[in-house]
Amino acid sequence: MSKVIVVGGGAAGMLAAIYAAQNGHEVTLLEKNEKLGKKIFITGKGRCNITNTCDMDTFFNNIVSNSKFLYSACYSYDSSSIISLLEEMHCRVKVERGERAFPVSDHSSDVIRALQDKLNELGVTICLNTKVKDLDIKDDHICGVILSQDKKLSADFVVVATGGMSYPLTGSDGDGYKFAKKAGHTITNLSPALVPLEVSEEWPKSIMGLSLKNVELKAESGGKLIYKELGEMLFTHFGISGPLVLSASSYIAKRGAVDSSVIHIDLKPGLTHEQLDKRILKDFEENKNKQFKNALQKLFPVRLIPIMIELSGIDPEQKVNEISKEARLHFVSVIKNITLHVKKLRGYNEAIVTQGGITVKEVNPSTMESKLVKGLYFAGEVLDVDALTGGFNLQIAWSTGYLAGTSIGE
Repeated sequence: MSKVIVVGGGAAGMLAAIYAAQNGHEVTLLEKNEKLGKKIFITGKGRCNITNTCDMDTFFNNIVSNSKFLYSACYSYDSSSIISLLEEMHCRVKVERGERAFPVSDHSSDVIRALQDKLNELGVTICLNTKVKDLDIKDDHICGVILSQDKKLSADFVVVATGGMSYPLTGSDGDGYKFAKKAGHTITNLSPALVPLEVSEEWPKSIMGLSLKNVELKAESGGKLIYKELGEMLFTHFGISGPLVLSASSYIAKRGAVDSSVIHIDLKPGLTHEQLDKRILKDFEENKNKQFKNALQKLFPVRLIPIMIELSGIDPEQKVNEISKEARLHFVSVIKNITLHVKKLRGYNEAIVTQGGITVKEVNPSTMESKLVKGLYFAGEVLDVDALTGGFNLQIAWSTGYLAGTSIGE
């Protein structure tokens, strides 16, 4: 019976430990925190967006970094696999809008409990409050791990599933990158991803808390369109956030040219310029003797009206029947293209995932084993793989954890 140590008790680590134990190995799971699954606990605003049940083509379209590397892992262990495992452990799962899967209870703690029950059932030794200081490697072969005070734990195989650097309060402090780098692995550029954006313009602060639904957001970087989607966004005291913005941030981070990135917002994506102009003409006709500032209630949320007036350049006191065609058409263009200039990405404290990590060129995609150190495996966010919101990142963790766990000793 081979000895396996899994470093990190998050999604990828727990799956690796479960499937390594299921394959007959003696498994020890080391977690630096006082409990397992600390990051799982906060996902999906505490509800845990377990996975996404979309078809595989859609799934891979939602992966931002190194989708081809994940083919073997995600085809081997897909959304139905993790759902089956959880339901087998009496954690029932439901699928909501956008094919997002959640526990029926809406409590992420139920997901963690189900996985912990499986670990206990399989006899996995769980060591909490246990920090790994380094990997023990000799002659390009893993021998175990080194804990604090230089205490060594020997193992035939080690899985590093320490996560990235996002939400450091959950214990994600980049340890895995240090271990991998010391073992000879290359770490690609690291960046917060799925993170709010700070913008140069001041006016978003005045409408902080305002959420816009059914808008189209485009992101350009260096003059090139890198993201375009319909959905929801939010104004904040520093700029913008919400689902569309978080997704756009991952593509901006990928380009590595944050300060040349621009956000374009279309408030009325369902209407062409011509259709919107007709709509505004109709509203103006109904309010022809009113001032411009009092004729926009049907077009925008109340809090957004002063901003739209400011951006339009039209005198708020001017009567709508006095507004020129040229000014009206300019107003249409503003509605269809509100422009914000990205100043910076917010930090790891607010990032859902880390972009970058251990370069996938140095990891076997069929097993998750290091190509440099025999018996060393990687799984989850520590790898240079990331995806958009919607359960895709957790599925990557489940899939890579499964593949690492089942590949040990083959």
